[in-house]
Amino acid sequence: MTKRGKLLFIALALIWGIPYLLIKVAMSELTPATLVFLRTSIGAVLLLPFVIARGNLSALLPRWRALLLYTVAELAVPWVLLSDAERRVSSSLAGLMVATVPLVGAVLSLMGTGRDRMGPRQVAGLALGFAGVAILLGFNLHSDNSRAVAEILVVVVGYALGPRIIAKKLSDLPTLDVVAASLAVCALAYAPFGIAQLPGSMPSPQVLGSVLGLGIVCTAIAFLVFFALIAEVGPTRATVVTYLNPAVAVVAGVLLLGEPFGPTTAIGFLLILLGAWMATGRARETTPS
Repeated sequence: MTKRGKLLFIALALIWGIPYLLIKVAMSELTPATLVFLRTSIGAVLLLPFVIARGNLSALLPRWRALLLYTVAELAVPWVLLSDAERRVSSSLAGLMVATVPLVGAVLSLMGTGRDRMGPRQVAGLALGFAGVAILLGFNLHSDNSRAVAEILVVVVGYALGPRIIAKKLSDLPTLDVVAASLAVCALAYAPFGIAQLPGSMPSPQVLGSVLGLGIVCTAIAFLVFFALIAEVGPTRATVVTYLNPAVAVVAGVLLLGEPFGPTTAIGFLLILLGAWMATGRARETTPS
C-alpha cells in the first residue's frame, strides 16, 4: 500500500471497529429497523446538503440500478441483520465473524481476471481462513444463536459485494454523491418501519450517544474514508480493513461490556486473519510483465 492507503486503512479500521459495541448498546432499547433508519437518516442529513449545493444528484439518475443494488448489498440488508443478530450474540463474536469478508471477497475474485485472480497461495489462504471459521463457529454456535450466525453470514456476503459494485459500476462518480444518495435511499425505505417502531419514551443517554456515533462517525465519515480506500488500493484489498476491525471490536466488547474471549476463539480468529492475508495477496503469476 501507499502511505495514503495505509493511513486510510488504519483510520477505517478504528472507525469500523466500534459499531459493534454501539449497535449492542442501541439494541437494548431500539429495534433493528429503527436503528437503521436513524443511522442512515443522520448520515444522509449530514451529506446531502453538500451534494445538492453542487447540483450533482442528476448524474446519479442514469445509474439508479447500480446505486440501488449497492444500497441493498452494503446497507439495507446487512445493517438490519447485523443489528438483529447482536440481540443474540456478543458484539465481539459479530466483529470476529465479519472478519471473513476478505475471504468471501477472494472467492468472488476467483471469477475475475487480471490482478484480482487468485493463485495457489490465495486458494490455500481460503482453506486456512475457512478452517478458522469452522473453529470459531464450532465453539460458539448454539441453538439459541444459530439464527444470529446465519444473519451475520448474509452480512458478510453483502459487505464483500458492496465494494465490487462500487468499483465496477460507480467508481467514476463523486464519492460524496454516491454515499449521500445511498444513505438517503436506505433511510426512505426504512422510514415507515423505523418511525412506527420508535420507543414510546426518550431513549437513555447511552443509546442516544450510540445512535449519534453510528450516524456521524461510523456512517458519514466512515464511508468517505472507505471509498477513498477503494480508489487507492482496489475493492479486494479494501475489505482487508476487517483485519483490524474485529480486534477493535473485541477489545471494546471485553473492556466495556465484559464479553468473554476464550483461547479457541483466539485461534479461530488468527486463522481467519492469516487466511485472509494470504487470500487477498496479489498472485505473482497474474502480474503483467
